[in-house]
Amino acid sequence: MRSTNIRLIDTLVIVLVVVLGFIYWKSQPSEKELAKQKAIQDSIAQVQAKQQKAKAPIAPAAKTIQKADSSAASAHDTANHSNDSVATIHKMQAENGIFFTALKGQDNNYTLENELLKATISAKGGKIASVELKNFKTSAGGPLILFTPDSNHFGLLLNAYSKIISTDSLYFSQVSSSSITTKDSSVVTMQLNTSDPKKYIQFVYTLKTGTYLMQCNVRVVGMQDILASNAQDIGLDWSMHTPSQEADVKYQRAHSTIYYKFYGDEVDNLSPLKDDRKILASDISWVSFKQQFFSSILIANTKFGTPVVQESNDKNAKLIKDYAAEVYIPYTRTADESFGMQFYFGPNNYHLLKKISSGNDLDLHGQISLGWGIFGWVNKFLVIPIFDFLNGFNMNYGLVILILTIVIKSLLFPIAFKTYVSSAKMRVLKPEIDELGKKFPKTEDAMKKQQATMALYKKAGVNPMAGCLPMLLQLPILYALISFFPASIELRQQHFLWAHDLSTYDSIYNFGFNVPFYGDHISLFALLMTLSQYLYLSANQQLMGTGGNDQMAKTMKWMMYLTPVMILGFLNSYSAGLSYYYFLANLITFGQTFLARRFINEKELHRKMQENKAKPVKVSRFQKKLDEMVKQQQALKKR
Repeated sequence: MRSTNIRLIDTLVIVLVVVLGFIYWKSQPSEKELAKQKAIQDSIAQVQAKQQKAKAPIAPAAKTIQKADSSAASAHDTANHSNDSVATIHKMQAENGIFFTALKGQDNNYTLENELLKATISAKGGKIASVELKNFKTSAGGPLILFTPDSNHFGLLLNAYSKIISTDSLYFSQVSSSSITTKDSSVVTMQLNTSDPKKYIQFVYTLKTGTYLMQCNVRVVGMQDILASNAQDIGLDWSMHTPSQEADVKYQRAHSTIYYKFYGDEVDNLSPLKDDRKILASDISWVSFKQQFFSSILIANTKFGTPVVQESNDKNAKLIKDYAAEVYIPYTRTADESFGMQFYFGPNNYHLLKKISSGNDLDLHGQISLGWGIFGWVNKFLVIPIFDFLNGFNMNYGLVILILTIVIKSLLFPIAFKTYVSSAKMRVLKPEIDELGKKFPKTEDAMKKQQATMALYKKAGVNPMAGCLPMLLQLPILYALISFFPASIELRQQHFLWAHDLSTYDSIYNFGFNVPFYGDHISLFALLMTLSQYLYLSANQQLMGTGGNDQMAKTMKWMMYLTPVMILGFLNSYSAGLSYYYFLANLITFGQTFLARRFINEKELHRKMQENKAKPVKVSRFQKKLDEMVKQQQALKKR
């Protein structure tokens, strides 16, 4: 009986092993199926990733059989996963068509380089992934990289298979036969291959020696029956996160924005002080992702159509702005089409950009803010020529600014001298004006006092506005320089005395916290300028003889204290070169004022004014009307 039981158990075990072995054998794919699935795995990276994540690869025929109690379930899951993978592949093929084979590739990098810049071109997207400017450094002393692969997106937007396919996510390969390096230029051709060898897209990059310009030719071959039948253009999407290059992030953001030039028209820009987005009304010649001192500019050989530009401040403290531009290039649906454009990766140098724009109406230098209207003219035709002339002597820029200040103040001295003469006349007349104040002490007599004062000016031959006009004539230069110094890349990282960089503030002490309306540091040049401004206003008040208790005197005192404080809050985080210039200008003004007083004989002025008072005065029409108004007001008061 026991022997019978043992034989029965042995028989059941053998049957169980045979059954399980048969099930496992039936669950394994054939060699033909294995070959097909392997080919699929080699062509699609996404499917491989899913398989690795699921950790359920199709078992090869020679793999060791798992334990008997789990082999059936494992075989079932493998079969289901294989079916899912095939379905996924078919779906991706249907969605991407001939571009399906470009979904996978190797992300190789290629280099275009000359003595000015080094550009890295990525196989993924066939785009310029990063650019380093060799002759410049960041404020921290590191290599100056305009953008990195992770922060830059560039690609064509292809309207195909009822969706938009971006070449930025597809893999290109280098065409070795088209890669040329000569003494004067280098060429790299990146090609987007498809499942049809007669249909492809090329980006041909050319970099010549001694230039910041890189040519880019877009070639579209055999796509006329792939792209949507109503497609008359191809979208081009370009976006970038710009890194900080200078010491002051806040200041960089205030001077960084998107510029663009309307085709056949003028240069315009988005607001640098807020997040902005615009759908432009007409075609453009170029679009620039401008930083404070450097720019990445995309320039069309002809024009870009229906552009949209957008910018926003980046929340990352190491980044400045998030830029995006979407433009369109023409497409006439022929078998082989090309569109020419070029990139500019380089400094915002006024003369360099003007030279590149010469003869082609690009006006790239229009993105350098020199001030609007008359202020820009002053910079272009006065300040910049003088600065360039002095810069040609290879002096320290501190000395260049010193001589520039002396030249400008000397040119303005004849105008300033008229101001000094007018001030002297007002000082001589002040005792008589004070007497008029005593004669008309009541508030209701203010009109009579004003009338008598104007009559006194008229008899003495004094124009009270004569001192204001010369000051107004000096204002264009004053405001022009506010734009000139922060925009001058020549001052970038130039040392002078304690200032390590004349293009930004010269901090001698950092608080570690922010003081409202002032900042988190002390700029010594700004402080010296403020003190000199206070001393100048104080001395000028004494020279003008505006002391006293009347309302005008009180206003002047408030201005004397308030103006320097406002200037300090403004200049503390501004260019040290500008603060240095204003400090020098105040010192020179002191000297000119005391020099003018030596040449102005106030006694002689008083004698001449007394002679003028003795002469008959012709009453002007304005004076007649003023007299009539006074009489009418007096008559109304009596009623």
